[in-house]
Amino acid sequence: MDSRDALRLFEAVRRGETSPEEAVSQLKWQAPYEETGGFAHVDLHRRLRCGAAEVVFGQGKTREQIEAVLRTLQRHGEGGLATRVPAEIGAYLGDLFPDGEYNATGRTFRLRASGPPPPTLGRVVVVTAGTSDLPVAEEARVAAENWGCDVSLIADVGVAGIHRLFGRLKDFQGADVLVCVAGMEAALPSVVGGLVDCPVIAVPTSIGYGAHFHGLASLLGMLNSCASNVVVVNIDAGFNGGHVAGLIARRMGQARQAAQANGAGTG
Repeated sequence: MDSRDALRLFEAVRRGETSPEEAVSQLKWQAPYEETGGFAHVDLHRRLRCGAAEVVFGQGKTREQIEAVLRTLQRHGEGGLATRVPAEIGAYLGDLFPDGEYNATGRTFRLRASGPPPPTLGRVVVVTAGTSDLPVAEEARVAAENWGCDVSLIADVGVAGIHRLFGRLKDFQGADVLVCVAGMEAALPSVVGGLVDCPVIAVPTSIGYGAHFHGLASLLGMLNSCASNVVVVNIDAGFNGGHVAGLIARRMGQARQAAQANGAGTG
């Protein structure tokens, strides 16, 4: 159950289509969590509280553990997203969940929620400095799409050939949020931030040579960006960047939808 489901239930009570007792019964069975396999407490109210279902961090988990958590989420109509899923576990999950979507580059496995999908709201553009940044960028793309946003990805437009970026600026128009993924010296977010009028979520990657210190140089470079619309997440944290971007973009889309509805109502 999410906030839309709860509102529909309350509206049904107000219209007399559902009794208060029936509504209480439905809410009663919406348990806040479910213990799964003795190794997890799956949060079933995450979507109601936070707008999106709990996401499974696959790194360090066995394939059976990931499967069990996804089955719990699916049984409650939540769908499910798992990140950092190795190829062999992705293949295992694909056999068990034929409707699942495995992204080999981003190492994500996604199950859609039951019922009709929510309307697409908000626009996110993910941009990478280099092709080597694609695994992190794909994780960000899937995370933003999990919010029901319109998401596009532009790869390999780093500052070493900055004319490539200028040739794609038209693709940034209308974006609510940009996710900028870069390794090495990570100069791209500062450049992008100075060219757009929306938030830029910068994601440093661990791509680089020895003095790059496994992404620390990128992280520090992004934190010291002179562009005032740039904020930074952790090294290789594509999910975090995409998730926050999707949250912001969807809120922006909802605000536009409400404004349009109010305008139509007063016309």
